[in-house]
Amino acid sequence: MKIARVVDAVGNVVWASQEEDGRLLRVEGDPLAGPLTVVQEEVTPARWLPPIEPRAILCIGLNYRKHAEESGASMPEYPVLFMKNAAAAVGHGEPIHIPAVCQDEVDYEAELVVVIGTACRNATIENALDHVLGYTAANDVSARIWQNRLGGGQWIRGKSFDSFAPMGPLLVTTDEIADPGALAIRSELNGREMQSSNTNDLIFNVPALIAFLSQDTTLLPGTVILTGTPEGVGWFGDERVTMRPGDEIAVEIEGIGRLVNPVREAGP
Repeated sequence: MKIARVVDAVGNVVWASQEEDGRLLRVEGDPLAGPLTVVQEEVTPARWLPPIEPRAILCIGLNYRKHAEESGASMPEYPVLFMKNAAAAVGHGEPIHIPAVCQDEVDYEAELVVVIGTACRNATIENALDHVLGYTAANDVSARIWQNRLGGGQWIRGKSFDSFAPMGPLLVTTDEIADPGALAIRSELNGREMQSSNTNDLIFNVPALIAFLSQDTTLLPGTVILTGTPEGVGWFGDERVTMRPGDEIAVEIEGIGRLVNPVREAGP
């Protein structure tokens, strides 16, 4: 099932199923609580929300071989973990705001997201995917100067400004994704392709990440895992590229969809 979470025309938050013809039909139930029932009632979204309200946002850095190479970093021996503030999550079509405290430094990162559906602790590589509800796309928006210097040596501050975790547009359940380690992933800035790769370049694949993150640590339902970004981010290229007000950034993942967000200045 392809599941959307939207605000409808009268302001209600609604779960919906995207049909093959593109229509959204209202869904009764909660994806984290059990079976869903599709109602033959069409939903017109006034706003798209993140397809899951994240309980926690766990992020993996330097997890594509070619991205580690372009960053000048050695291949990590273990997954590189950081987190984002859950309040940074926004949906498809919602603006990414450039913070007033940032310089010309805000970068994009296309990422596959794993959504945990059942609580897990000490998962194994063999059973890790049993705990996955589905997958979505994300943009791990990053203020590079804050990430590298102003954040005190930790990445979380430069990656947790409001609107720095766009997700969506859909949550695609595991029955529709045969192998999360074989998906094309790309990004476009103002229609120009910036990243083009495949999740088969992941250093640590999805089962390995879940097994690592759940070691003596409970991953609650609604936890989302951003699995890393491929090569082609703006900060490390021969021509440095950053996102600026007026831009439009898109992240597209095979079998999941296209997440598009305009870029704006932050308000008061």
